[in-house]
Amino acid sequence: MKMKEKLSINEFDGKKFKEKAIEPNDYNKAVLTHYLHNIENGVAKHYEKDAKKYLEDFVTYKNNSEDLKIVSDVALQQLLFEVKDVPFPTPENYTFKFIDLFAGIGGFRLALQRLGGKCVFTSEWDANAQKTYQANYGEVPFGDITKEQTKKYVPDNFDLLCAGFPCQAFSIAGKRGGFEDTRGTLFFDVAEIIKMKRPKAIFLENVKGLRNHNGGKTLATILNVLRNDLDYFVPEPQIINAKDHGVPQNRERIYIVGFRNDLGITEFEYPKPKGIMVSFADIKEKKVVPTKYYLSNQYLKTLREHKARHASKGNGFGFEIIPDSGIANAIVVGGMGRERNLVLDHRITDFTPTTHIKGEVNREGIRKMTPREWARLQGFPDEFIIPVADVSAYKQFGNSVAVPAIQATAQKILNLIQATNAKRK
Repeated sequence: MKMKEKLSINEFDGKKFKEKAIEPNDYNKAVLTHYLHNIENGVAKHYEKDAKKYLEDFVTYKNNSEDLKIVSDVALQQLLFEVKDVPFPTPENYTFKFIDLFAGIGGFRLALQRLGGKCVFTSEWDANAQKTYQANYGEVPFGDITKEQTKKYVPDNFDLLCAGFPCQAFSIAGKRGGFEDTRGTLFFDVAEIIKMKRPKAIFLENVKGLRNHNGGKTLATILNVLRNDLDYFVPEPQIINAKDHGVPQNRERIYIVGFRNDLGITEFEYPKPKGIMVSFADIKEKKVVPTKYYLSNQYLKTLREHKARHASKGNGFGFEIIPDSGIANAIVVGGMGRERNLVLDHRITDFTPTTHIKGEVNREGIRKMTPREWARLQGFPDEFIIPVADVSAYKQFGNSVAVPAIQATAQKILNLIQATNAKRK
């Protein structure tokens, strides 16, 4: 087959599929990229039937040749190059397999690939996060994990399930707080996959508030389901702070770890703080930051008045300026997420506004952190591509996991699994 133009997964837009009543966009790119990522191992068979169907339709559409029935090696090689020519490809000699649920921009994936892992399934519903994920890992996540159509693509025989699932209350009044009582929540979908696929280990991450959420009933139900309904050894969850693992951010999150009971694992020790002292200066932009990140005088005045009003009531709410020698507050989406992490940077030379602001750019050097600085606060290297607008980038990094803390905990999990494997040989 002679190619008329270079194929691209991003042009895999569903035009042909709409004519044939095949589900467009939600699954085609995800199936295709998952197939290509696993084409050299047995997991590819799980995606092969649908992937080849999509490929045939896509190549037919691109080449306007209705009698084409076989995907050429040329087409396949072009698409393979696209999924592999990324900043963070799968390790060549991977030693374990994992899946990434509620993946966001791939904080779990980055951490586990560094430890020698291969991701065999990813799910993330947000379109902008999918864009960032694809740019860095060459793979398009599947969408809504609550849909059976999505769950059917989860393969068998992976070692570790990772999920930073959202926190929701369960309706468990008068009930035992078991598997069935979690229906209608996103944890139920995680639990259902664990029940179906029986991975060796699980690694869940959530906000610190999960511990007391719904009067403690939410966490109690989660632990009851994992321990009793699903038969996993689950030690007491622990609050892990990102600042203890090499990034200058005071970010506390609850980690829940579990091991399938037949592995015989009965003890687990969460990672200790590394004792590495870091500060904002370690991740601060090295070059002059664009003027758009500096606050206007009028907005700064508003923030000061807001803080003064709360201070008069005895509250500590309001903006905060992080010194170069300090560490950031937890970066979060919405509210005062960015204003709680303002910094001083006197390197600005051009005070001409580059965005529509009220008033002039402040002369005190007060600015927001940049998306790249937020990326560094979460432990993402500078090679990590940010292909989206700032507003989406802040949301994505604010919702992400702290990569070094995830990596340190995952290493502990893998050490136990590998030790168990060695004993069985």
